[in-house]
Amino acid sequence: MIRHTVVFNLKHDANSEAEGAFLRDALVLEAIPGVQKFERLRQVSPKADYAFGFSMEFADQAAYDGYNVHPDHVAFVRDRWVPEVAAFQEIDYVAL
Repeated sequence: MIRHTVVFNLKHDANSEAEGAFLRDALVLEAIPGVQKFERLRQVSPKADYAFGFSMEFADQAAYDGYNVHPDHVAFVRDRWVPEVAAFQEIDYVAL
């Protein structure tokens, strides 16, 4: 199992319609084959520099690779992520 996570800040004002639209439109990622346990998360710790996170799991590397090249993922990254995300950190985990 691979847990794919990303934490990020948006260029939009907090609680704006644009922020809400981005987070709603990210649900397209949940429907991509192989994606399991998709979550959109709001960061609440004063110790962290990022406001939001996405987390999802994949059964194996093949499922993760399929996600990365899926047209809906490619389009979301191109059309929404690149123009609207100010900063991010991506981390992928496997269990020890």
